[in-house]
Amino acid sequence: MLRVVVVVAVLLVFVYGLVDVIRTDRRTTRGISKTAWIIVMILLPVLGALLWFLIGRPYTIRPTPQPASHPIAPDDDPDFLRNLEIRRRNQAEAERLKKLKAELEAKARKLKGGSNAEDSGDVNT
Repeated sequence: MLRVVVVVAVLLVFVYGLVDVIRTDRRTTRGISKTAWIIVMILLPVLGALLWFLIGRPYTIRPTPQPASHPIAPDDDPDFLRNLEIRRRNQAEAERLKKLKAELEAKARKLKGGSNAEDSGDVNT
């Protein structure tokens, strides 16, 4: 019974290690190449699996999440924040220009109104 348990354990470690090597991206393996790891696993099933788990396995076994095509929230998107700041500046500039235009029109009306009064005053005197 003990022999069966040992054989099953060896097979499980070997199969799990081999599948893990096969599923791992070749650029993330450590030590030797992915092909070399598969050869080591086949030639030395238990030792190869142990070496794989200790030396060859990537630091992160989970695949790195791909960046989302769009941010989760608007305040996480730097482009949105940049555009928001640009819109705020444009709006402030538009308000400043509107005030300047109103002041200029008021001065123009004052000058026009003042020159009419002066012109009419000169004619009457």
